[in-house]
Amino acid sequence: MRRPSRVSLVLCTWLVTPMIAAAEPKPRTDRLDLDDGWTIQSSARLKAVDGKVTGVEVSGVEVSGVEVPGVELSQPGFPTDGWHPATIPSTVVAALVADGTYPDPYFGMNLRTLPGADYPIGKIFSKLPMPEGSPFRSSWWFRTEFATPVAGSFPRSGEATVLHFDGINYRANIWLNGTRLASRDEVAGAYRLYQFDVTEHLRAKGMNALAVEIFPPGVDDLAITWVDWNPMAPDKAMGIWRDVYLTTSGPVTLQHPHVVTDLELPVARLTVSVELRNTTDRLQRGQLNARVGDVQISEAVALQPEEERTVVLRPDRHPQLVVHNPELWWPIHMGPQNLHDLDFSFEIEGVVSDRTHTRFGIREITSELTDEGHRLFRVNGRPVLIRGAGWTPDMMLRFSPERMASELAYVRDMGLNTIRLEGKMEPESFFQLADEYGILVMAGWCCCSHWERWKNWSDEDYDIAMESLRSQILRLRQHPSLLVWLNASDIPPPARVEQGYLEVLDELRWPNPVLSSASATPAEHSGPSGVKMNGPYEWIPPSYWLTDGGKHGGAWGFATEVGPGPVVPPLESLREMLPASSLWPIDEQWLFHAGTGRFDNLDLFNDALTARYGAPTGVADYAFKSQLMAYDGLRAMFEAYARNKYTATGVIQWMLNDAWPSMIWHLYDVYLRPGGAYFGAKKALEPIHVQYSYDDRSIVVVNGFDRPFDEVEVSAELFDVEMHQRFAKQLTIDIPRDGVSRVFEIPEITGLSTTYFLNLRLKDARGAHLSRNFYVLSTQEDVLDWNASTYYLTPVKIHADLTGLATLPSVELAMTVAHEVQGDEGVSRVTVENPSSHLAFAVHLRLIGGEDGKEILPILWEDNYFPLLPGESREIEARYRVEDLAGARPVVELDGWNVSVKDSQPRSQG
Repeated sequence: MRRPSRVSLVLCTWLVTPMIAAAEPKPRTDRLDLDDGWTIQSSARLKAVDGKVTGVEVSGVEVSGVEVPGVELSQPGFPTDGWHPATIPSTVVAALVADGTYPDPYFGMNLRTLPGADYPIGKIFSKLPMPEGSPFRSSWWFRTEFATPVAGSFPRSGEATVLHFDGINYRANIWLNGTRLASRDEVAGAYRLYQFDVTEHLRAKGMNALAVEIFPPGVDDLAITWVDWNPMAPDKAMGIWRDVYLTTSGPVTLQHPHVVTDLELPVARLTVSVELRNTTDRLQRGQLNARVGDVQISEAVALQPEEERTVVLRPDRHPQLVVHNPELWWPIHMGPQNLHDLDFSFEIEGVVSDRTHTRFGIREITSELTDEGHRLFRVNGRPVLIRGAGWTPDMMLRFSPERMASELAYVRDMGLNTIRLEGKMEPESFFQLADEYGILVMAGWCCCSHWERWKNWSDEDYDIAMESLRSQILRLRQHPSLLVWLNASDIPPPARVEQGYLEVLDELRWPNPVLSSASATPAEHSGPSGVKMNGPYEWIPPSYWLTDGGKHGGAWGFATEVGPGPVVPPLESLREMLPASSLWPIDEQWLFHAGTGRFDNLDLFNDALTARYGAPTGVADYAFKSQLMAYDGLRAMFEAYARNKYTATGVIQWMLNDAWPSMIWHLYDVYLRPGGAYFGAKKALEPIHVQYSYDDRSIVVVNGFDRPFDEVEVSAELFDVEMHQRFAKQLTIDIPRDGVSRVFEIPEITGLSTTYFLNLRLKDARGAHLSRNFYVLSTQEDVLDWNASTYYLTPVKIHADLTGLATLPSVELAMTVAHEVQGDEGVSRVTVENPSSHLAFAVHLRLIGGEDGKEILPILWEDNYFPLLPGESREIEARYRVEDLAGARPVVELDGWNVSVKDSQPRSQG
C-alpha cells in the first residue's frame, strides 16, 4: 500500500509538539547532516518575472514587494551564481563575514560599517526596530541540494525519512523539491525544534533541493537577544542557527529517552521512558527493548496508525530498575561523574525499526528554602554551594565544538561548578561535556526583551513560548548536569504564563527544581524564589562582599548574577581588538567594546585603578594594573561566598565569557587568553583553600571536598612594603568535610607601612602545599557609601592605597623550562626562582610557539600572576594541545610588576 503524504500530519501535529532527536555521544548511523553546500541570498535581490525567479540583480538594485516563489527556488539545479556560500549553522551576517563581503566586525569599530548597524551607540539593539534601508529587513533564502539517503534494513516502502531543524531565527517558509513543507506562520520561534516527515517528497534518484526563506525577528518576537554585555549583529541573528539533518528509520521511530531517579540511599529507583511514533497508516506490532546500564527489559507494544505514545518503564513493574548501592553522578569536587548507557530499540518481526542511545547519571537534585529564606540546592542529599558564571555564545552564533570544549575545560580548571544560560541554549555536545566534567547548568529564558514584556504578548506569542519550552525541556531533561530551570530572568512571569510553563514541565516530567525567575520577586503560583539579583555589576572593592551587611549583593543568599565590574583584557588581547592608533589613550574604540546602556564606559574602574595603584603611564601599565584589579575583585567575591556557606548558598559571576571582544564582565576574553580575573577566580575556587577575611581580619580554611583533612598546618606571615616580617603565626588543625574553619585573626599592627603584604600557606601533615594565597593590603581601607547603593554599584568614598607597590625594587628571576609531549598534549614545567631579598610581585608566564610565534591558546596554567618571596622557588605547569605548536619549539616568556628574567630555555622530553 502506498504511503500517504505526511506533510499535513507534520503541520497539524509535529508543529504543535516540536521535538529533537535523542542526545547521543556520537552521531546516529542513519543521520545525514546537511551542513555543507549551502548558499544564501536576500529575497530583495531576486527578480521574479512571470512567476519565475531569474537570478541576482547584477546592478545591486533591490526589488521589494515581489513574492519570490519557493517552488522555483526548491527545484534541483536552480542557478545560484552570485549567491553567498554558507555552512550551517550560520546567521546571515556570519556567512557574509566568512565570505569576505563584510570586514571582521569584532575589530575596532568595524561593526559600525556593516549595513544596518548604525543604530545609536550604547542602545540595546534588540529593543529597536531594524533601521530603514537595512538589507536585513527583508527575508533571506538559504538553499542546498543533497542526495537521498541510502535505504536501510527495511524496504523503501517501510522506511521513514525525517527532516530536522534544530533552530531557526525567526520565521521561515520551508520548501523541498517544489513542495512547501511549512509556512512562516507555522515555523516561528528561535528555540523551537521542528521535524518533517519527508519520505514521500524525496527523489529516488538524483538530487533534492531544500530552500528555506527566513524572516528576521521583530522587536515583539520571542527571539535571540543580547542585553547590555555586547551589541548585536545588524541581522539580529537571523538564520539557521542550529543543525539541519535527515534521519531514517523503519515504520516506528524512537526519540526522547529519559531516566528519572528517585533516590533514597542506598537504593535508587529508576523510571525510564521513551517516545514511540508509528509513521504509517497501519497497525504496527513489535518489541521494545531497553538496556539500562546492565539491566535489560523488553515489552510488546502495538501502535495504532499514526499513533504517538510515551512508554514508561517503572520500578514497581520492573524490579530490575531498583538499584542497590548505585554508582552516582556528582558535580565536580563532590565525587565521580559516573555515566551509564541507556539504549532503546524497536523490533518488528526481528528487524530493528529504530534505535536510540544516550547516557544518563543516577542522581537526584532537590532544593529548599533555608531558615533565612535562601535557596539551597542539594545533589544526592548533600548541600552544594553553587559557584558559577554566566555563559554567552558568539555574537554571530558561530559554533565550534573545539572552542566549546576549550571553554568548558577552562571552567573545570578554574574550579567553577556551574554555568548559567540566560537563553542562548547550547547544542547537545555542550551538555554532554558538562555531564562528563561534572559542571552543573542553570538554564532558562532571557531578560529585557519581549520574553519579559508579557503585557504585549499575543496568543501566538503564548503558544510559541510554550512550544519553545517543550522543545528545550525534551532535550535537556536527560542530562544529569541540569541543575534548575528558570521560567524568566529579571521578573517572574504573570500567573497565566507561569501556570502554562509549570504544566509543560510537569507533563514532560522535568526532574529538577524550577524557579520562577532569577530575581527575589515572588511569583503568584510558585511563591518566593529564594534567590536575589541585587547587583553589583560595576566595580566595587574586594571588601564589599563581606561588609555588605545583608542588604545588597554581598556574600549572603543566592546571587544569580553579580560581579565586580569591568575586566579589561591583557595587553596582547587589546592589540588584537583595537587599531594601533587607538591603543592609548582610551578613546571611543575602547568604549565601543565596554558594554551598552549604563555600562558603556570605564570611568569608575579607571578612577579606582588610579587611586589604588597610581596613574597608568601607558597602555601596557594600564593593562597590567587592570589584571591586578580583576584578580583581587574576582578572588574576593568567590572567597566571601565560600566563607559564608551555607548562609551564602550560591553566586553566579556575571559573566564567564565574551560574545565578542569586550572590556567587561568576563573571566577570560574572546581570544581564550586567561588574565587576572581567571587566576583570581581559580585561586578562590580551590577545593581546599586558605583565605583572608576583609571584614574581621580572620584567616579561614574552606574545604569543598566531601572528606575531612586532619592535622593540616595553617600559617600566616605579614610583611611591610620593604619585606620586614611584622607578624607570623601557624596552627595545626583538623578541617571537617565540606566545612569552614576560622583559624585565627591577624592583629592590628602599629607603625605598619600603608601598603603591606599577607602571605598564607596551608600544608598537609607531610608538609605538601594544599593552598597558597597572597594579599596586598592597605592600612587605608576602602570606605563605601552604602546609602548611595543602586542595583549596579555601591560608590566608594575613599579607596585603599596600594601605591606602595611602586617602590618595590626590580628583581631578576632565574627560570628553567622543561617540555614534554604526552600523547596529543604538551606539558611545560617552568621553574622560577627569586634569588633576591625583595618581593617579586605578580609574576606572569606566557607560552609562545607555533608558526606565527604567537601565544599558545587555549592553555591551562597551574597558576599565574603569582608572587615569589625572597629566596622562594616554584614550579608551574602548563598544558596545551601539541598541534598548536605547529612543530615549533615552545618558548616561555615572563613578565610581572617588578621583574625581569635570566632564563635557561628549554629542555625537551618525549
